[in-house]
Amino acid sequence: MNSTFHRLICMESKRQQKVARQIQKDLSDIFQKEGRSWFDNAFITVTVVRMSPDLSVARVYLSFLAAKNKGLLLEQIQERHKSIRQLLGTKIRHQLRIVPELHYYLDDTAEYAAKMDSLFAGLTIPPPADGETPDNE
Repeated sequence: MNSTFHRLICMESKRQQKVARQIQKDLSDIFQKEGRSWFDNAFITVTVVRMSPDLSVARVYLSFLAAKNKGLLLEQIQERHKSIRQLLGTKIRHQLRIVPELHYYLDDTAEYAAKMDSLFAGLTIPPPADGETPDNE
């Protein structure tokens, strides 16, 4: 696990983590049910939710499949943020007093990993010269 990522996880309180998981679950449900009709059958995955310490802001990271233009889809989601927040409010009204403000971000972790894999796959590592031993032995 990335040490920076690990520090971010550890710095969040148990309450922030619990609320983030609940919002991730509920937003996933909203995007699965409503998002298909709203966003041209794009498959939207809520990959991570990060909560502010006062639970007033949720940073929502999204990943898209079957989307032609991811930037445009993110803009469409931001245009519908009031409807999405209202649906979220009906789901979490018994757990939270205030529905957090939702900020959406494109999660390009999978694309970055695929790019790195292709770069590593394209590397040509020459065999050791005669008489040399590899460093790992």
